[in-house]
Amino acid sequence: MRVLSIILAALIISNSAVAQQKNPRAKNILIIYSDDHSYHALGAAGNKYVLTPNLDKLAKSGLMFTQAHVMGGHQGAVCIPSRAMLLTGRYVNRLPGDGSTIPDSIVSLPEILRAKGYNTYHTGKWHSDKASHSRMFSTGGDIFFGGMHFPKFGGQEHPTVYLYDSTGVYDEKRKRTSDTYSTTLYADHAIQFLSSTTAKTKPFFCYVAFTSPHDPRTPPDKFSRMYEPAKIPLPANFLIKHPFDNGDLNVRDEQLLPVPRDPDAIKKDIALYYGMVSEMDAQVGRILETLEKSGLKENTFIVFAGDNGLAVGQHGLLGKQNLYEHSIRVPMILSGPGVPINKKTDAFTYLSDITPTIIDYLKLPRPTSVEGRSLLPVIQDPTKKVRSSIYNVYGHWSRSIKSEDGFKLIVYNVDGIATTQLFNLKKDPFEIKDLSKEPAYREKIMQMRQLLKQQMAAAFDNLNIDLSNWGRTKNQKSRGS
Repeated sequence: MRVLSIILAALIISNSAVAQQKNPRAKNILIIYSDDHSYHALGAAGNKYVLTPNLDKLAKSGLMFTQAHVMGGHQGAVCIPSRAMLLTGRYVNRLPGDGSTIPDSIVSLPEILRAKGYNTYHTGKWHSDKASHSRMFSTGGDIFFGGMHFPKFGGQEHPTVYLYDSTGVYDEKRKRTSDTYSTTLYADHAIQFLSSTTAKTKPFFCYVAFTSPHDPRTPPDKFSRMYEPAKIPLPANFLIKHPFDNGDLNVRDEQLLPVPRDPDAIKKDIALYYGMVSEMDAQVGRILETLEKSGLKENTFIVFAGDNGLAVGQHGLLGKQNLYEHSIRVPMILSGPGVPINKKTDAFTYLSDITPTIIDYLKLPRPTSVEGRSLLPVIQDPTKKVRSSIYNVYGHWSRSIKSEDGFKLIVYNVDGIATTQLFNLKKDPFEIKDLSKEPAYREKIMQMRQLLKQQMAAAFDNLNIDLSNWGRTKNQKSRGS
């Protein structure tokens, strides 16, 4: 009987160990966020023209989401709500000022972890208020408060930054202009943190927020020469101008090149954009190498994502102030203990889903302010899905809905002019053929409008779905950065 008891006990311990191996959990969290990085500008996404060896390696080590989205924004600086949504799990329509100010009633992921004893670290871009930053982060490196490194203020080559201030004051006298290229600067700080004794002895949340590949598209010399414009093909959906007024054709991003778009100028712009992406990829590689050398990789859950996409010549556009796939879809990769290796999933997701995913991954209570959906079921089984449609918003004049069957509806009302577009993304992934005028799709459009109305309500969008009531006055302006 004693022998049998010993055998049974051994089996229980063995089975428990196997279960732990099947469902391991990391304690550390590393989030790396890129800026204006469209889903297609990634080798792992099938792009044969851009070199991203480090991100490709990360994708092979984990789970890549091919249908990750920013929900959108109500003004040109879409990165403001994007970054707030990432850290809070909140939907865009529930962020005061699109996330420019994050009140303490919205409990962020770093605040949750800080309360649990985590060292919460940030370096790089911060596009919300300083008070919320002070609540979230217990330490940090160089911080950039703003939307982009404008050339007149030093550009990417000489970013204007503050060293992390534990008081949260950030006196103007402490602001400085760095001689280190932005991505290198932020990577240097992240590497210093990940190499520290603190990172090895205390659980951490490390948030590295790059300002690349956002313009100005001025990659360092090596990367500015990496791509020859003549060898880069024009996008399949290239147009010399957008076919109608989408509500924000004069936003700053769209004025970076003249209209009609010159094919050679677009190729040059794409070459520089890819140069920015590849340079950023090299810095990601340095950070991940440090994580491994520090012995932290096996105990760290890694998230890489982009804050929003970018057109760079597609549909006659340059920026992200639209609802086409190139601007609402972003790269997103999860890697670490418990995450499937070298897998892809087409499960619909928003950046807002990252916070509840990490909360559930760490088995922590979820604050009532979190509205996103956990992707833990998808991590456990990449064939599963947590959403059946994707709703997107831009401005007060355009909305879109995408369904599982591949159809996508975009509706606009610009100064009283209503426009509808319908695409079949399974047959037309580049949104070239508008089906909205074809009689065979009238019923489909009605179905999609109804689905849009439902999802607008679910996302707390109080804009009237009746297009006759949509629009904006001609004197309203939008800003982009």
